[in-house]
Amino acid sequence: MVIRGIGVDVCRISRMNKMTLESRFVERFFSEEERSYLAGKGVGFRQSLAGLYAAKEAFAKALGSGVRGFELKEVEILHTAEGQPYYRVSGAALAVQQERKIEQVFLSISHDAGIAAAFAVAWGSQTDEA
Repeated sequence: MVIRGIGVDVCRISRMNKMTLESRFVERFFSEEERSYLAGKGVGFRQSLAGLYAAKEAFAKALGSGVRGFELKEVEILHTAEGQPYYRVSGAALAVQQERKIEQVFLSISHDAGIAAAFAVAWGSQTDEA
């Protein structure tokens, strides 16, 4: 496997202060499953929301495309039973990922000092031919 791209993004948690689960922002950019996860976060809702949003932006940067040709809602951030975040990609976002020969994107999310940060590493087994 080779690294096909990396992406990092940060988001001030205070940016999310006015957000609720019913806000247009949340409904536009987050899937039903992500909203369910956020609903269970209680007082940590805005911190988690900032982290998930940063993760979506980091994904787009790891693809090398930015958010072009797909919607952020197609890039879901889910969690294993142990709490590890991972991407589930669908629709046009998956098509862009496959076009760029990316098989998997690994994700790490962190929060500290009022900032949420996400780091994505895109992997693929194919290299570009000259």
